[in-house]
Amino acid sequence: MTVKSLSNPYSSETDLRHGRGCSCDSCTGLEDLATSGMSTDDMLEQAVESAIVRSVFGQSDVSRRSFMGMVGGATAAAALASVFPLNEAKAAILDNLGPPEKTDLNIGFVPITCATPIIMAQPLGFYERYGLNAQVIKTAGWAVARDKSLSGEYDASHMLTPMPLAMTLGAGSVAEPYIMPAVENINGQAIVLSNEHLDKRDPKQWKGFTFGVPFEYSMHNFLLRYYVAEFGLDPDVDIQIRVVPPPEMVANLRAGNLDGYLSPDPFNQRAVFEGIGFIHILTKEIWEGHPCCAFAAPLSFATELPNTYGALLKSIIDATQYASNPDNRVEISEAIAPTNYLNQPVTVIQQVLTGTYADGLGEVQRVPDRIDFDPFPWHSMGVWILTQMKRWGYIEGDLDYKGVAEQVYLAADAKKVMEDLGYDAPDVTYKSHTIMGKTFDPATPEAYVDSFAIKTN
Repeated sequence: MTVKSLSNPYSSETDLRHGRGCSCDSCTGLEDLATSGMSTDDMLEQAVESAIVRSVFGQSDVSRRSFMGMVGGATAAAALASVFPLNEAKAAILDNLGPPEKTDLNIGFVPITCATPIIMAQPLGFYERYGLNAQVIKTAGWAVARDKSLSGEYDASHMLTPMPLAMTLGAGSVAEPYIMPAVENINGQAIVLSNEHLDKRDPKQWKGFTFGVPFEYSMHNFLLRYYVAEFGLDPDVDIQIRVVPPPEMVANLRAGNLDGYLSPDPFNQRAVFEGIGFIHILTKEIWEGHPCCAFAAPLSFATELPNTYGALLKSIIDATQYASNPDNRVEISEAIAPTNYLNQPVTVIQQVLTGTYADGLGEVQRVPDRIDFDPFPWHSMGVWILTQMKRWGYIEGDLDYKGVAEQVYLAADAKKVMEDLGYDAPDVTYKSHTIMGKTFDPATPEAYVDSFAIKTN
């Protein structure tokens, strides 16, 4: 697989845990899961079966391996099922999770409003509600968040929705099976231009511009590329795209290192607040309801600590639903403004979360869903992201779009938790999406990639 790289001094390709080819139980198990094509339900059931087999053989790893080697995994499961109600055990374990196996958790976040549910869940008590003592840890940028998650320093992390797809495929990092059971926010981004370009509102005038995005594997990068390409610009030829950690966006705009950026908030609104930039377009005008950030974790977190995983997912989804209510946005703005969280003026955060904001062009806009919060991880959104990774050369060769999306985006887990908490959840996981007037049909991803005149190769 060939991986494209933007200019990013923060990236690291080092496997911080085990080397490729490691034969320990953890690595071989994850490797098998990553290549098996199993659904996530199958993966979790396999973890349950493994636990039952271990309980039968006790701590005798040699006996267990000998038995499994002689008869095979399927035969072993069938043999156990003849004397033990295996299916009932699976259902009981998966549906009736007990107390968390681990209560003290470290959860990474990058200080942006997209992380609102993950951040606010600490000061507003959502983690505590489900028996967790979770510490949310501010992280400088996405490469750091990725590497700390891979190293095990973070139990789970706020990530960009393309990241767990890329990490599972080994694009930009070593391949490690990741899961994304919940989206954090939809919409919530913007293209900002420096005030020096007030006379250049037409993207066709942007040739030679330098733009910032927060990470290669981000909706920001893919939406910026999509947007300029629709105006006839090749993002790899006609503009320069640089990776800039979100907290450094405003300083780079002020210094003239960037002509603009497609960034997470509050840094779009902060540029207006500082009087150095204006909002060219909200990304919801490019794709209404697009996903951006998410809650993600290694697959091993869910399989090894299922009770903890279930409690954490409930905390996140409950907080996300709370944030989706506009009536709660002022309270939330105050909760996430302090230094240890966003470190931003409350008025800036409120402008983002309430959607009543100054646009830098002398007008006050009222867009209540400038940012919104919906935890459901549509498989079709995952497929679209994969088409853009393919379009721009981040991945090459044959790709099982549907298989990868369903392996990583755990829609079934989100639906179950949403309904358990009394929230509505979709009955389907695929739908068509409209991006700048063009309909994306997730059933024909390769034809969609081929339909674009401007793409890599």
